[in-house]
Amino acid sequence: MTTTDARKAKVTSIDEREATVERVFDAPRDKVWQALTDPKLLAQWWGRGNKLVIETFDFQRGGHWRFVEHSDHGVHGFEGRFSEIRPPERVVQTFEWDGMPAHTCLETMTLEDLGDGRTKLTSHSLFMTKADRDGMLQSGMETGVNESYAALDRVLETLR
Repeated sequence: MTTTDARKAKVTSIDEREATVERVFDAPRDKVWQALTDPKLLAQWWGRGNKLVIETFDFQRGGHWRFVEHSDHGVHGFEGRFSEIRPPERVVQTFEWDGMPAHTCLETMTLEDLGDGRTKLTSHSLFMTKADRDGMLQSGMETGVNESYAALDRVLETLR
């Protein structure tokens, strides 16, 4: 399946330290939530569908997560801590990429049930500085997000 413009994530810079990613999925909210929170499913799509090692996934308030993606472009680690979990609609967590150590952002992900079997995912990131936000955007974030969400589409098709 190819990603058409209608299925691409919209990445928007807001203010000096914020960015938002929005994407609509052709799946009910409970299925999207499942794919976002079940480590076996996460490993199939997170990291653009490349081999993903989930080193830890303590899905509770204060819990730590760490994923390591293995791709043709190298090994990339990501981690953070969960600060709020409200099934099936909201997760707040920190996010840090090994490529920019000590440059943590706070992500708030919400899932909106559109009422027609589709779900809108919005991920709002608050960075420590404008330079941190710009660095993440310039690191290939938009391409990576779209590749991951295309892989998520494939996982969601198996959950119907």
